[in-house]
Amino acid sequence: MRQSITLGKVTKFVGLGFLTTFKDLFTGKLEKEDLKGFLRKIVVPIASVFLFIGLWHMGAKYLYNTEAEFKIQKALTDQGPEAAEAMRECIASGDLSCKPNTLPSPAQVWESYKSLLKDHQIISADKANFIEKTATLNEKRIAAGKDPIVYTGRPSFVDQILRSLKTVFAGFLLALLIAVPLGIFIGLSPTLKSAFNWFIQIFKPVSPVVWYLLVFMIVKTILIDSSDDSSFTISFISVGLCSMWATLVNTAMGVSTVDKDYINVAKVLKLGAFQKVFKVVLPSSLPLIFTGLKITLSVAWMVLIAIELLAQSPGLGSFVWEEFQNGANDSNAKIIVAMFVIGIIGFLLDRLMLTIQNMVSFNKTEAI
Repeated sequence: MRQSITLGKVTKFVGLGFLTTFKDLFTGKLEKEDLKGFLRKIVVPIASVFLFIGLWHMGAKYLYNTEAEFKIQKALTDQGPEAAEAMRECIASGDLSCKPNTLPSPAQVWESYKSLLKDHQIISADKANFIEKTATLNEKRIAAGKDPIVYTGRPSFVDQILRSLKTVFAGFLLALLIAVPLGIFIGLSPTLKSAFNWFIQIFKPVSPVVWYLLVFMIVKTILIDSSDDSSFTISFISVGLCSMWATLVNTAMGVSTVDKDYINVAKVLKLGAFQKVFKVVLPSSLPLIFTGLKITLSVAWMVLIAIELLAQSPGLGSFVWEEFQNGANDSNAKIIVAMFVIGIIGFLLDRLMLTIQNMVSFNKTEAI
């Protein structure tokens, strides 16, 4: 009976139960504990969002006024009262030539977001028109054994997001393919653990910039005769090498700490080496392995921005750097848009790993 009451309280916050909670709230039938849960899970997060936006707006307004006053005072000092008054009027008119370029307000960021989406629609339409116009010609070129004509226009913001996701998943897959098997071998063999320990301790703290330079030196030599763009290859290999260490260490630790009783049972059942790994060791190590994979994916997404910037690979890192270098009046707002996109995607990737972990593991992990 107690269990059914608890489940009833939980379901008030999901599905149709959420609407029931609102109904009980307005009719005065909501219990005290349910009201506390409603305030904590719904009202407090919404209030914190509005508080954040309000503080952001006030901070942006203060910085705008500070830079505007500085420009006016500078004009007064350098050129006199008439120039100062002209500067004041220019700033008040919103002229881009004299408008302070500082932290954008929430409204400016929202406008830049809509502008980036509109720009994506325009670029997508141009790309579709190009493909349609060159379809017949490309068929003839392919039939003649020639390379087709490809669209070389600038990528949109959405295209750069997709490129970054492609790079980070390729790097994550590389990290998984290297770290998990190597971690299993190290965890099963104390000799291998001693042999690889110095390697892990030395290379784990290495900066993404250094990994990029090392990968660049190797890949550019291997692909010296290739005409293809090597920036993607360099980027995803650098991301994988930077981010694999958490998975490597956690896999080795998980394998080495498997309950000895499980190993003894495997010996009694006369399981082979592969059967022991896949039926005993890996299932017991999954919680620690997935913890390492979550960290690896988070690190991969963080270092991706710096690596894309260095590799000049189309992606969010390149987008942020180009906007910073551009220095246009809306560049700061576009950088803030990219910051939110990076954070939201990072959050979604973490939730994705958590969901997969709970699907394959007996130990359910709560979201933080």
